Amino acid sequence: MTDTTDTTPQARRPTLDERITASLVGAAVGDALGGPVEGWTPEQITERHGGRVRGIVGPWHGDDWRTARPIAPYHKGDGHITDDTLMTHALVRVYATVRDHLDAYALADHLVPDLMGTPRWIPDLETEALPLQRIFLAEKWLVARLHYGHVDPREAGAGNIVNCGAAMYMAPVGLVNAADPRAAYAEAVDLAGAHQSSYGREAAGVFAAAVAAACSPEASPASVVDACLRLAKDGTRAAIEAVCEVAVRHQDFETALRPLREAVAPFDTVGPDYRSPSLGARRPSRLHAIEELPVALGMLLVGAGDYRRTVLGSVNYGRDCDSIATMGGAIAGALGSGPPEDWAKQVSEASRLDLHAPAELLAAVAREVFARDLERRAAHADAFQLLAGDPA
Repeated sequence: MTDTTDTTPQARRPTLDERITASLVGAAVGDALGGPVEGWTPEQITERHGGRVRGIVGPWHGDDWRTARPIAPYHKGDGHITDDTLMTHALVRVYATVRDHLDAYALADHLVPDLMGTPRWIPDLETEALPLQRIFLAEKWLVARLHYGHVDPREAGAGNIVNCGAAMYMAPVGLVNAADPRAAYAEAVDLAGAHQSSYGREAAGVFAAAVAAACSPEASPASVVDACLRLAKDGTRAAIEAVCEVAVRHQDFETALRPLREAVAPFDTVGPDYRSPSLGARRPSRLHAIEELPVALGMLLVGAGDYRRTVLGSVNYGRDCDSIATMGGAIAGALGSGPPEDWAKQVSEASRLDLHAPAELLAAVAREVFARDLERRAAHADAFQLLAGDPA
């Protein structure tokens, strides 16, 4: 996969299919790399692994993963994807069913029944189960509000904890709206209304926009960040700006780990101890932001868009690093820098998932949606010209 940081005339631009594949596979691999060190600090990660994580590692507590708290009963590590990828693939299936742009009602009509009714292999539980039995409480909210509560899907996210739960699986929205970040933002904000409110919903929109912007033929890490800043609102915009201003001063994640955390800390409600959130954690606010997206964009800048550098920086950052690496991997992949083949192979085999199949499915859907968009735009143009009295 050609790295988009190479701007020489001889560099071949990645195709849409290649970008979609690199983005979705890259997101899954990032998720699997970050899972086993999620929740820990960079210092604890270094102590546990005898240095920085440079690839796929085993569970934090080794063979005691089934019972060791607070991680049990999840087998995070050894190449297993987590709920970030389960939700991403579930959203791809919704696109494959609807075969058009999605809204909050699509989550109610298609995603919720998928989570509740179809058993699937859950890698970090090492069993077949309903996805509902694996996802976190913030995602179970979708089922409680939409299926049992019959809440208007556009408003169902209100009252949920505000976290990265909606943002983490929005890469498919950016890919269906490839090279149109404004459309990706609007679609993701609509979708995420069923799941999140406040800056959690905003992050979903901005992350989808980042992926869409990364698909533009001449995109770079800097242009992706610029697109995000043009669209982001309130604390989300301020957090991205603060983190990225720091990130451009670093060319190696080693020196960036602490500065990026310090830059995002004023906007992060969780507080310094990730496993013991502050009293004001995850509450709605126009002043705050989720931590994951700004840090993912910061690591994208530090890594100059290179997949390996971006994702390893995200993983070694710690805290919610599986989601950070999922986002960073998706954006780097959309730029054209995909995950190493050996990582992708190991994650696919360990998780018992075909990581390429969702990408092939989404690439076909993206083309169908674009064709529909062309027809709709042409019909609107004809109608407007008649209304305005312009000659045809």
